[in-house]
Amino acid sequence: MAFDPDAESSSNGSKLPVPTEVADAIRTLIRWSGDDPAREGLFETPERVARAWKEYCQGYADDPAYHLSRIFHEVGGYDDIVLLKDIPFQSHCEHHMAPIVGRAHIAYLPGKYVVGISKLARVLHAFAHRLQVQERLTSEVANCIWENLKPQGVAVVIEATHGCMTGRGVRTPNVIMKTSRMLGVFRDDQKSREEVLQLIQA
Repeated sequence: MAFDPDAESSSNGSKLPVPTEVADAIRTLIRWSGDDPAREGLFETPERVARAWKEYCQGYADDPAYHLSRIFHEVGGYDDIVLLKDIPFQSHCEHHMAPIVGRAHIAYLPGKYVVGISKLARVLHAFAHRLQVQERLTSEVANCIWENLKPQGVAVVIEATHGCMTGRGVRTPNVIMKTSRMLGVFRDDQKSREEVLQLIQA
């Protein structure tokens, strides 16, 4: 089935209204880039782009901490590392608004309770769906889990490619940027840090 560029809609099924000044700004950008926003192929593009960016940045309306609010105390005596690997995500850099595409690995060592594993991915996406830099994204995800889940340790490793580097400027493809944030025992205890990194790399 072909992608329908008109399918962007609000929760009630109607098209999300686009403020005139937003559509006009996109028309100005198209014109400044050298094309005619009035031609057939571009005539509805400003509204489509506006709705797409509202979706790309939906994380501003999402509270990441909310996803960690439902916790479980009964874990059957489990007291080892919990790891969610290879979580795909997409964001946009705040410098050029170019895509950041990558994967994240999120681990924590439980304290008194655990959280549903899908909630870790939701925390990532809530922060990723904002204008970002990878370093801050990594820290925000780790800090949110640390502050709200209160585990013994948190480890977040993110690997991503950046459109602002592959598609413009230095134009160097296939370069992966890796960032990490370690808190608690994963920061203070070398053995624990090595253990979680081995699990991530396995």
